[in-house]
Amino acid sequence: MLRTVMGALVALGLAAGSAAAQAPERVTLQLKWLTQSQFAGYYVAQARGFYRQAGLDVRINPGGPDIAPPQVIAGNRADVIVEWMPAALASRERGVPLVNIAQPFKRSGLMLTCRAETGIRTPQDLRGRTLGVWFSGNEYPFLAWMSRLGYPTNGTPQGVRVLRQGFNVDPLLQRQADCVSTMTYNEYWQVIDGGFRPEQLTVFRYDEQGVSTLEDGLYVLESRLQDPAFVQRMARFVRASMQGWDWARQNPDQAAQIVLDNDASGAQTIAHQRRMMGEVARLLDASGNGRLDPADYDRTVQTLLSSGGEAPVITRAPTGAWSHAVLDAIR
Repeated sequence: MLRTVMGALVALGLAAGSAAAQAPERVTLQLKWLTQSQFAGYYVAQARGFYRQAGLDVRINPGGPDIAPPQVIAGNRADVIVEWMPAALASRERGVPLVNIAQPFKRSGLMLTCRAETGIRTPQDLRGRTLGVWFSGNEYPFLAWMSRLGYPTNGTPQGVRVLRQGFNVDPLLQRQADCVSTMTYNEYWQVIDGGFRPEQLTVFRYDEQGVSTLEDGLYVLESRLQDPAFVQRMARFVRASMQGWDWARQNPDQAAQIVLDNDASGAQTIAHQRRMMGEVARLLDASGNGRLDPADYDRTVQTLLSSGGEAPVITRAPTGAWSHAVLDAIR
């Protein structure tokens, strides 16, 4: 009898230990912006069970106009964030040691969209114009471009007048600005939906103006990469996230619906999310592994260093700002 009871207790203990070992580990992801198809891969990974299969319980926190991902992670309110590299490098120089661990987006979707009726056809026509610019870290590529053109951004006749643009395209629709900031997958289509035809617009893509910088990378705090358990957890997170992105690329309409299902605001539409997903797919890393290309990193750094001007984005080349440690840990 004693042997039987002991055997049962041992079996129970093993079962409990096995269950504890399989308990999902929490990961908190802070997005750069509101719930939309820009982040479809993460919502798909959650909805399709990729995170769960990786032993993870992932909490996805949407961003917003008053949420700065570097501040969120610096306050230990997230394990990993989605951020543009210019903002991440600027934050690193200012004391928040962010490290890029993966780069799902290969190409930039940032554009400057202008009313053609203003006569703007080339970058040289921007001098003396009013340009809508996003801030909160999104202004850095614009400042680099204006510095390259030699245009001050203080409103003098020799430069440009900057209008602090909200996260909409109203300044263009209401003709308060000659041009506004847009993304290929979002605000450009808001301009179209606002009544403009493509031929009524002049569009400058940043990646065609020599100021292409990386967007929507995954960043963690440098100190956490010293913890092997954290590196392994991030390896599983990145692998599952890239599975989500691959599925979203192959199933864009279904991915858009998953995003819409996660939109608590009720402000999104399926038509807009489908269109966004189609455009986002064009920006993704075709390799599907999310590995940062050092050449793309170097290009971004050199673009920011060459910005100079009255408000340099970064003043020196960063060190330790990216790492393949997480991707190398994927098995």
